[in-house]
Amino acid sequence: MTQAETACPDAWGSHFLEYRGRLLALAWRNLNPVLARRVSAEDVVQEALLAACGKMAFFENNPEIPVYFKLRTILFQTLTAMERKHLQCLKRDACREVNVTDDGVGSAARLDWNRFADTVTGPLTRAVRADRYTLLRKAVEALPENDRQILELRHFDDMSNADCAEVLHIGPKAASIRYVRALQRLRKQLMELTEFQP
Repeated sequence: MTQAETACPDAWGSHFLEYRGRLLALAWRNLNPVLARRVSAEDVVQEALLAACGKMAFFENNPEIPVYFKLRTILFQTLTAMERKHLQCLKRDACREVNVTDDGVGSAARLDWNRFADTVTGPLTRAVRADRYTLLRKAVEALPENDRQILELRHFDDMSNADCAEVLHIGPKAASIRYVRALQRLRKQLMELTEFQP
C-alpha cells in the first residue's frame, strides 16, 4: 500500500486503486521530457494522490462530477506545481540532468521524436500550430460540460467507449451517442473558422 493510500480514509483507497493505472498513463503522456529527467510518472501520481488526501471536501462536494475527473484535475495541478519547482527555480538546471536508469523504449522514442520534430518545424509552422491549438481549445471550452467530458476522455485520456461509460456512470450506448454528438457540435464550431476549412 502506498503512502497516499495509507494517509486517506479507507473509503477512498478503493478509488485510488481503481484509477491508479489511468492516472499513471495520463501522467506519463503529459510529463515534460525535461522534467522527466528528475521525476517519474509514478512520482507524479504519488504526489497527486497525496494532494487528493488533503482535499476530501473537494471530492465530497459536487457528487455529480465523476471521481476520476477530480483526480485528473489534481494530477494536472500537481504536474504544474512540479514544473514550477524544478524548471523555474534557481537550483541545478534540469536540462543538465541525465536519467541513467531509464532504458524504457517508450520514453526513448518520445524523446527522439521531440528532437526530430524540432528539426522539421520552423518558427512560422509553430506559430500557425499555436494559433490552431488556441482556437481548438476555445471551441472545446465552449461546448457543454457533457461534451467536454466525453471528448477529453476519448482523445486526451485514450479511453475506449466502454471505459468512458464506466467513468461517467452511463451505458455504453449512451456514451457512444454522447461522443458522436460532441464531435458533431465541435466540428460545426470549427467549420465556422477559416483556419479549419478543408
